[in-house]
Amino acid sequence: MQDNKGFTLIELLIVVVIIGILAAIAIPKFSATREKAYFAAMKSDIKNLASQQEIYYSDAYTYSATAADLSFTNSDGVIIIPNITATSSGWSATATHAALGTTEGCSLYYGTVATPPTLGGPTQPGEVACTS
Repeated sequence: MQDNKGFTLIELLIVVVIIGILAAIAIPKFSATREKAYFAAMKSDIKNLASQQEIYYSDAYTYSATAADLSFTNSDGVIIIPNITATSSGWSATATHAALGTTEGCSLYYGTVATPPTLGGPTQPGEVACTS
């Protein structure tokens, strides 16, 4: 019995429990990081859309609500194009992400628009506001 080498069942069980505890701590942190990345993509797309709108305005003296006019492409999963409202004196847009649903997202408006976007609730023109 003196030459027996290896781990006992109790030692292996303790290791498995420790790994389980570490996994339980790490998985929620990963989910929060993924959500932050979705919001960063939405903010980036909204800011890029604002740049494209200003470029279009300098050429046409009006804002546009169509992607073809703006030469704008969203990031993967980000939905902006159907959510653009534009007039000759201002525009607004909201961005949502396919992974988050339609109740979470970011919004922005410039100039005078009939109804500023409520998603995120920007309080001033040019401010990007998000739901979280």
